[in-house]
Amino acid sequence: MSRFVRASKYRHVFGQSGKKEYLIENVKVTNNAWDTNIIAASGKYVSVNWNASGGGAFAILPLPSPFNPIPDFPQKLPDSLPLARNHTASVLDTDWSPHNDSLVASGGDDGKLMIWQVDDSTFEGWGSEHWVPKDFDPVWRIEASPRKVGQVLFHPTAANIVASATGDHAVKLWDLARTEDPRNVLTGHNDAIQSLAFNSTGTVLVTTCRDRKLRMFDPRAGSDAVRITDGHGGIKGARAVWMGDHDRIATTGFSKMSDRQVAIWETGGLGNLKTTTVDQSSGVVMPFWSDNNILFLAGKGDGNIRYYEYENDNLFALDEYKSTDPQRGMCFLPRRSLNVSDCEIARAYKIAGSSIEPIAFIVPRRADGFQSDIFPPAPSYEASMSADEFFSGKNAARKLVDLSSGTSFASSAVVAPPIAQSTSLPTPAPTTTTTAAPPVAQTRSFSSSSFTGAASTPTTQAPVPSATMDVGDGSKASKGGSGDNAEISSLLQENASLKGDLREARELIRNLELQVETQRANARKAAQALLDAA
Repeated sequence: MSRFVRASKYRHVFGQSGKKEYLIENVKVTNNAWDTNIIAASGKYVSVNWNASGGGAFAILPLPSPFNPIPDFPQKLPDSLPLARNHTASVLDTDWSPHNDSLVASGGDDGKLMIWQVDDSTFEGWGSEHWVPKDFDPVWRIEASPRKVGQVLFHPTAANIVASATGDHAVKLWDLARTEDPRNVLTGHNDAIQSLAFNSTGTVLVTTCRDRKLRMFDPRAGSDAVRITDGHGGIKGARAVWMGDHDRIATTGFSKMSDRQVAIWETGGLGNLKTTTVDQSSGVVMPFWSDNNILFLAGKGDGNIRYYEYENDNLFALDEYKSTDPQRGMCFLPRRSLNVSDCEIARAYKIAGSSIEPIAFIVPRRADGFQSDIFPPAPSYEASMSADEFFSGKNAARKLVDLSSGTSFASSAVVAPPIAQSTSLPTPAPTTTTTAAPPVAQTRSFSSSSFTGAASTPTTQAPVPSATMDVGDGSKASKGGSGDNAEISSLLQENASLKGDLREARELIRNLELQVETQRANARKAAQALLDAA
């Protein structure tokens, strides 16, 4: 046994749960068996898949803190509260926009993708004597699939792009400004998609699938995967997470003998660098990455949260947070909203029973000032580019925020170029190791306050379109050259005008559908009131 202990500033990180009065109780969590995290968080709110009758719903609640109670908000939720109810079947997944703390996407068993905007005044007067709950209404309704929408995920750097994993085994990318059709459809999965994750700049998307394959896509270049390899040997619940700016992917899954595993993959050829057996429990392991180079692993049905430090393609066990209450779901808070004065480097929100429990992971230090060595810049709420710029081929580094001053700036990390299509599909055999059991405020929060349809002005210019275009015989002609070119230009302008009219008509149809849904909801409430009065 070595006498030397590996030096690490995170060696003594510990998890601290909030007091009982800081929890949110009487949470009616969904009973649906679909495997997602159940809960998601922005810098201001949490969303929870809800157990509702008469269709699907999820709850939107103020963000609880492990350090103090939520001001003017009941610790125990009332039996009747505002919900996002417009799904006609169970809500399976939600995700908050990284560029707007009040914008959330939801996917349901009804095949619909919906976008919701939360008003800050929503939670005024909760629980008061004359308070009447008012349900949320979606701002976008998208017919994403004839089958379920199992996962939803916002793009990390481009504004208003959402990816949805659907029941027809495809990932669809949507531009919220043009929702009549997806901008791209990623296919090739032979079974249900279990998870999806963008890299830090959004130029690459990785998926895990029930067919036990790990796939990598360029979300702008065709529909086929550019890399495919064999993932974990077991068919049950595999997850993937990108490891920040590292060209590495971490996955969790099961071996053929049902051992729970965590693996690290390089992205050049999707080669397996290391696979480690965690334990022999049966719950799906949810991985979460922190830019402190820490990987958190939380198993469904477990009471503990393991955390490891990544260094030189190895995961070194730090410690684990232990609890007797098993978790049904979990999410982590965006780093820009952490309490830096208490040296909080990460915060988890755990669904345990009928409560939401905030858990702060703290580096124990006595220093009073800002600890820059444990707080690297966090992803900012400012988008790096618009959706049109992204789909036109632009690459941009993500914007970061200094947690000491709140100043935003562009990351200096190199943006990954588009991935070339692989001519052969590598399927390297994983390198398996033995079981690695872990050893036994001034509050600054930086969040967005209003929805912006486009990103802030980027520091680099968007690609300039060429002044030539292809004509029918394949030759290139300059605009405005001959009479034929003038006619083609006129037809193109007429086509663009017709597309604009069609877009406006579809927007009007969506608005009318929303009005119909609102009338139906009001009718249901009126009928319920009559029944109660009788």
